Amino acid sequence: MNGTIRKAAVIGSGIMGSQIAAHLANVGIPTLLLDIVPKELSEEEARKGLALDNPAVRNRYAASAIAKLAKIKPAPLYDPSFASRITPGNLEDDLSQIAHVDWIIEVVVENLDVKKSLFEKIEQYSKPGTIITSNTSGISIDAMAEGRSAEFQKQFLGTHFFNPPRYMKLLELVPGEHTDPELVQSMKQFCERVLGKGVVIAKDTPNFIGNRIGTYGLLVTLQEMQKNGGYTVEEVDAVTGPAMGRPKSATFRTLDLVGLDTFIHVADNVFHQIEEGAEKEVFRTPEVLKGMAQRKWLGEKSGQGFYRKVKGEKGNEILALNLETLDYAVQQKPKGASLEAAKAAKGTTEKTKAMISGKDRYAQLAWNILKQVLIYSADKVGEISDSIQDIDDAMKWGFSWDLGPFETWDAIGLVRSVERMEAEGLLVPAWVKSWIAAGNTSFYKKDSGSLYTANISTGQFKEVKHVPEIISLRNLKEQNKIVKGNSGASLIDLGDGVACLEFHSPNNAIGEDILSMISQSVDEVGRNFEGMVIANQGKNFCVGANIMLLLMEAQDEEWDEIDNIIHTFQSTMFKLKHSLKPVVASPHKMCLGGGVEACMPADLVLANAETYYGLVEVGVGLIPAGGGCKELTQRASQSVKLTGSDLQPYITQIFETVGMAKVSTSGHDAKRLGYLRATDRVVASQDHSIYEAKQAVLGLARSGYEPIPHDKIQVVGSEGKAVLQLGALGMKQSGYLSDHDLLIAKKLAHVLAGGDVPAGTLVTEQYMLDLEREAFLSLCGEPKTQQRMQHMLTKGKALRN
Repeated sequence: MNGTIRKAAVIGSGIMGSQIAAHLANVGIPTLLLDIVPKELSEEEARKGLALDNPAVRNRYAASAIAKLAKIKPAPLYDPSFASRITPGNLEDDLSQIAHVDWIIEVVVENLDVKKSLFEKIEQYSKPGTIITSNTSGISIDAMAEGRSAEFQKQFLGTHFFNPPRYMKLLELVPGEHTDPELVQSMKQFCERVLGKGVVIAKDTPNFIGNRIGTYGLLVTLQEMQKNGGYTVEEVDAVTGPAMGRPKSATFRTLDLVGLDTFIHVADNVFHQIEEGAEKEVFRTPEVLKGMAQRKWLGEKSGQGFYRKVKGEKGNEILALNLETLDYAVQQKPKGASLEAAKAAKGTTEKTKAMISGKDRYAQLAWNILKQVLIYSADKVGEISDSIQDIDDAMKWGFSWDLGPFETWDAIGLVRSVERMEAEGLLVPAWVKSWIAAGNTSFYKKDSGSLYTANISTGQFKEVKHVPEIISLRNLKEQNKIVKGNSGASLIDLGDGVACLEFHSPNNAIGEDILSMISQSVDEVGRNFEGMVIANQGKNFCVGANIMLLLMEAQDEEWDEIDNIIHTFQSTMFKLKHSLKPVVASPHKMCLGGGVEACMPADLVLANAETYYGLVEVGVGLIPAGGGCKELTQRASQSVKLTGSDLQPYITQIFETVGMAKVSTSGHDAKRLGYLRATDRVVASQDHSIYEAKQAVLGLARSGYEPIPHDKIQVVGSEGKAVLQLGALGMKQSGYLSDHDLLIAKKLAHVLAGGDVPAGTLVTEQYMLDLEREAFLSLCGEPKTQQRMQHMLTKGKALRN
């Protein structure tokens, strides 16, 4: 791949095509979206008096698809304005424009003849060296390239995005027989770094990796359910969900989400392309699925599938389908010893062990499904992929499994489980038996900080190539790179004079332990490092402060203790902001409340694209008091100092954002909301985010870093407070706010306005922090606030369960 991809074309503006175009637009790649020309006018076009030759008519399909992007949930675009990066067109008038793009992605109907005809036209217009890919989910890459030139085939491969493209990490690259190997590797690097994808290399076989094994697993689950009888839809989902390290959607909720028609199409694709035998029979669509499809019970898209939501006396109820009678009944929560043991176990490894080692019917179902999936995965090594790691990654990234099949095999004990399989009459692939016979007890091992995986072609362990841009904090800790640490956080040496402050408390909620480590880390970095990154690799960056502790203290009326907690938080963030060395924060996924306040003092924030960022304290009856209000007000003050504009509109916008507890829908949206500064950046790849943050720290250090000065803050004062409170009162009178909401709004207005001083007064950071703390303390004493905190904690516990 020469240079980089600066412009792309997507052909086919259906759901996948338009959303792939949206994701290209997300990362700043201008994209041409093409589709066929309509054969007749729509009713709206006819009313407008348009003719078939009008450009608006001829580009209708692509233009309509772009317009719909703003309405799709979850949103395909990081920011709605990014739709402007997509240009609509049609295949008759605009195909010649593909001569000006670097990457062409075909996303038309899954029909080989249609695709081959399209590629013949593409070859006529594309310039030499253009990358051409198909987003097919299972049609042979070589079959599509048949009849094309050697140059075309060299630049052609499959790029199978999983749906929805923005959110699903997995991207399968599928080279054909003649695809340039260098192109495959450069595309892998590009898609990982720029698109933020997890890329696996699949072989040109039916359904590639993810859908081949995922579909097999779903079908054997259904067959085990029917073969042994007596299992309900709810019971199967209870067994095949989190109890085995799988998503909550488990088996049947997953099928409802995917759509039964889509699933049957994927299964049929394998069925019609493999030879007769036991494997083919697994992929034969079960009669019960055919019957449901005939009834149009396709899942969520049709309103019912294996589950159906109805309105009952107590609100919405979820009904589950009885596969024997095809009647719906209120779902029942399964109970069993193995399910309870799995629920109580910590971590996926222990949960899976508990689930399959039990003696009840649920444990037997779990084992009967798992053993077949493991053997099938091993049997397909060399056919669908040469890499067991790619197979594992495909299932983790494409199907949200906590562990891939070979990682699962290691977790439950490779040797012991194979002995159990063979004792039950299963045929274990020869290479697995040879691997064990050679003295190996696992498919993965770690040695001296390096990861090794089984290589079936050599029968030896192969070292996984280290990618410098992917930094694993777990690996660094295993290599004794911890500089300091406690129960809530650790300071880890990243090398090159940069340290990383990692949160690792439950849910990464900020408590005394994290605050203590932040303070110690600032001192340590100031003495011995060039700078510091604040990042972690947990599920979420930080869900906020420890609300449970605050609620307990408030209920006990320990006001001095709460005052001390908030003062410690504020002083720690103040110390972090004025660190002698540069600090770069790298948040990801949920970063709320105190998590945002821990990022705000940083010199630079490198947010992952999928960062949901916001000051949400108002939602529990409080206001931000860890410096969040102060930081936003100070930024507004600095902005008007540079521009000479009026401060009030800035403060009003902050009041609305914080007062409504707005949370960004992406890293880019956090900029739009004003939580991130214009100088802050968004990184697409979470895997590369710590590396990028480290480089940013080094860049700041090399440029002659100077600590942030103690600038005073201009405030809008009592006059501005009156404006804010008047707006809140209007919302109360219109029925949008309760009495308690109005109280919170008044407290927030008092803080953001800088209290009752005259407009234009310059105040210190500490003055603003004192206002925050006073308002926070007064709200903690409100019974309604305590009720909200209790509700939030109860809701959070229910969601975790």
